[in-house]
Amino acid sequence: MKALITGASSGIGYEMAQYLSELGYDLILVARDKEKLQEMQQDLKVNVKIIVADLSIENKLKEVYVLCKNENIDVLINNAGFGMCGYFTETDLNRELEMINTNIRAVHILTKLFLKDMKKRNSGYILNVASSAAFEPGPLMATYYSTKAYVLRLTTSLYEELRREKSKVVVSCLCPGPVDTNFNRVAGVTFSIKPLTSKYVSRYAIKKMFKKKLIIIPGLKMKVAVFFARFVPTKVLARITYRIQSKKIRNKRES
Repeated sequence: MKALITGASSGIGYEMAQYLSELGYDLILVARDKEKLQEMQQDLKVNVKIIVADLSIENKLKEVYVLCKNENIDVLINNAGFGMCGYFTETDLNRELEMINTNIRAVHILTKLFLKDMKKRNSGYILNVASSAAFEPGPLMATYYSTKAYVLRLTTSLYEELRREKSKVVVSCLCPGPVDTNFNRVAGVTFSIKPLTSKYVSRYAIKKMFKKKLIIIPGLKMKVAVFFARFVPTKVLARITYRIQSKKIRNKRES
């Protein structure tokens, strides 16, 4: 059994690698942090192959596939991604385009390439990491929220295609709320509510993936919030989200 994990050097990706190694999976770990990947390669008690790559670059994505296409990947976890906070007219365009490439194009390309192989074998699992942000508008984090909505819709669309083809390939989408990871520092925010641990979220997600759950939302509070958000008008949701993001920015400036 073999799993490929992107964004594997920290946070959710790191914890997923730890848990899958406990389950006996050999691993292919992809990230930009070579030193951290090498540490994981030495520490994990399974066969570990590391690939150092910036997944915002399309050619690097294709290189990852070429290096892995003959490995018979059983589990693909598209975890690499990041966010940033601020008014849309003030945030850096180049950084946003890098985010779109990482959060959307990387997920799209790797999912497409590996899904073709899995369909031929009629087996495999794909877990795309989105966010609870996928369910609502995101003023002050407009680009990030939009990228995660894409990941959610792509995954749910593929689910129906596979279901109608009676394929045994499983696709799932992880949509966590706040998680205590390096994401906070990169995005430049602090959370106004207590985040879940990346270890809990990662293990919960993998267990649900193996149970063929389509949309995976860790934590009772976030499940309830997502459920009731369905009944709130979009404009009201946008106002609520704006207030939440404003608090994040204010908390960051005051810390």
